[in-house]
Formats: sequence, structure tokens, C-alpha cells
Amino acid sequence: MSKNIVIIGAGAIGLSTAYHCARKGHHVTVVERNGAQRDGCSFGNAGMIVPSHFVPLAAPGMVKLGLKWMLNPESPFYIKPRLNGELFDWALKFWRASTAEHVRRSAPLLRDLSFASRAMFEEFAALPGNDIGLTTRGLLMLCKTQHGLDDEAKFAAQANQLGVPAEVLDAQQVAKLDPGVTMDVAGAVYFPKDAHFTPDRYLAALQSQCEKLEVHFKWDTEVTGLETERGTITAVDTLHGEFLADEVVLCGGSWSPQLVRELGLKIPIQAGKGYSLTLTQPRELPQLCAIFTEARMAVTPMGPSLRFGGTMEIAGLNEDINPARVLGIIKSVPKYFPKFTPPDFAGIEPWRGLRPRSPDGLPYLGRTAKFSNLILATGHAMMGMSLSPVTGRIVSETVSGEKPQFDLGRLSPDRYA
Repeated sequence: MSKNIVIIGAGAIGLSTAYHCARKGHHVTVVERNGAQRDGCSFGNAGMIVPSHFVPLAAPGMVKLGLKWMLNPESPFYIKPRLNGELFDWALKFWRASTAEHVRRSAPLLRDLSFASRAMFEEFAALPGNDIGLTTRGLLMLCKTQHGLDDEAKFAAQANQLGVPAEVLDAQQVAKLDPGVTMDVAGAVYFPKDAHFTPDRYLAALQSQCEKLEVHFKWDTEVTGLETERGTITAVDTLHGEFLADEVVLCGGSWSPQLVRELGLKIPIQAGKGYSLTLTQPRELPQLCAIFTEARMAVTPMGPSLRFGGTMEIAGLNEDINPARVLGIIKSVPKYFPKFTPPDFAGIEPWRGLRPRSPDGLPYLGRTAKFSNLILATGHAMMGMSLSPVTGRIVSETVSGEKPQFDLGRLSPDRYA
């Protein structure tokens, strides 16, 4: 039976959800607070598809490492000190979730979701007109030090045991695998099943496919509230009127908690600000995407351009650019790619985006118990682009009364209720 579905948010998750719901014959309206020309966290990120990232951000050792990084304003992670009850509550939940047992139980699910998404990216890229720059040559975890390589080798063994292929390479093997760039590294771990694409091409293709399926887009339309009646959402109120709905899907990213707070729903999320810098004429152009392991930085070739992205700055819903964070990225590049210099980035406008981080590093995905027709699809942190296809499909199956193939209990939107 066809339903009237209102989706809040037009990022990668919202667009993918709209696409898959419309393919199942539903009437879909996407409500977006920004205009059609927007630059949210779906646009300037690294564009990676990463089955290798099966460990949630809440993992053993992360609290200690985060506290160490806090002392350096240019480090990969920073929390802006402020008196905020929600931040304290989130940090406490993050600490409690950072256990080996949490990783053990979450890793198989993240692996399966990532592999499903990878297959869906390939299917989507094969459709006529969907040139998203998809490259399926794998990813390199580049290690500057032998200590870092030894640690990554242990992780590679864990990955292979979980069915995620990984290969430990020395410096000569790394250079042979990707001769397009000069590297100063001890070695790397190679994940052949990872991939990358160009985010803005992907989003444009998704939106185009949605328009062909007669999805209605309402731009510059901020949501002001949700009307309820006897345990259901009846309408989405906006500055430009209300939208009646049989089903409401919240894909609001870092702004999601604000949108459901008045409903008495608690979904702890902190916005993790990330930055990227894109060189349109780089000195060298690698063929594979990579991560600078010690610096926690992502590097992605996108056509003739090269994007460097990183940092996790938790400073609330603040989209200001912190120069120290950007400088940390610039300083890290020559340590791994010695032919590059800081002046290469002169005049490059930094991009920033707020990535929605749940305390346990897992997205909120599924129906809420309090409202029978409200579905949440948010909190993906740095995995939003990578998991967008499978997330959209799962939501479309849910609204259609079909049972998703995955056990989504660990992703319940009510787990912190």
C-alpha cells in the first residue's frame, strides 16, 4: 500500500531514503532547512566506502587517547570545554560504551551493513547517468611509524578473522601498489574491499533519480514542530506550512535531537565538526584512498583533485572554522606525502561539516516505541556516506512492512530512552 512519507533532511541519508521509498511506490516529500545549493556534512567529506571500519568510535583506549589529544589544539580530536549537561551526559555514555564487549557485538553488524552498502553503490553507479566517480581499488592505512604499523597489523589480523580482507605491506610494497604519490611511511595495511567516490556527484545523482521518481523537495523549509495524536505523528510543521504524513523519517543529522526533544524522545548526539581541504591541482595524485593512521586523516583522489580531511571537534552546533584545526591537517600532509608543502594549501577555502555522533558510535535506525509512525535514521557520525545506501533501503523496507535482513536491535532509537 502506498504511503505519504515526509523525510526531514536532504543529506546523503535523507536522499537515499527518499530514493528507496519512492522506488517502492510511496509518495515522498523531503523537507530541508537549507536551500538546494547547500554544503552540509554530506558534501565535503572523504567519500569513502569502508567495510574496514567495523570498530565503532566507542572502543577501548579511545577515552585515554582523546584526553591526550585534548592538550593539543591541532590534534585529531578536541572537545571545546563548556558547561553543558547534554555534553556531560554524552561523554559519560561514551565512556561506558568504550568496552571490548561493545566492539565484539557491534563489529559483525557494521561489517555486514558496510558490505551491503558497497554492493549497492556498485549497482547505483551502473545506472545510466550515475557517474559518481566510484573507484573500487581499496584503501591504505598508512603508518608513519613502525609502532603504528605493528598496531595496525594486529587490527588486520582481527579484520581477516571477521571476514574483512586485509594485508600488511612494507614501504616498498606500498610504493609499488600506489606509484602515483611519494610516501614516507613504515608501511601500511591494505583493505582491498574498501572504495571511494566523489560525494557531490553521488548526491547530485541521488537527487536526480529522486526527481525522476517524482519525489517532492521543499527547500529553505525549516521544521518547527511535529504534531501528534494518540501515539502517531500526524503532520510536520514548518515555517511554510504543515505537511501531512502517514510516516515521518527523521534524517536531521546533528540537529535531530532538537527536532524530537518536544516529543519527549532522547537521542544523545554531539556534533563532531570535521574539516577538509581540496587541491584541484595537486603535486602528485595517488590512485587509492588512504588514511594517515597516526594523524587520523583521510586522503581521497577525486578525479584530478585530491581531498584531505580530518579532525573531530565537538563544540556544539557551531559551524565556525577553527584555524588551529585546519592547520593541524596542513601540517600532517608532508609527514606522509613529503613532496607536498604547506604553501600548497594557500588560498584553499576550508570546508567544515557537523557529523552526528552517538555515544556508542552506532547510528539510530528504526522505529520508536513512543510513536508508531516515526522512524529515525541519524547519528551515523563519519559513516553517513558509506552507509547511506543500506540505510535508505532499510527505512524503505520498514515503512513498507517488510522485515530488514539485519538484526537492528543494537541500533534502536530507544536504546537511551
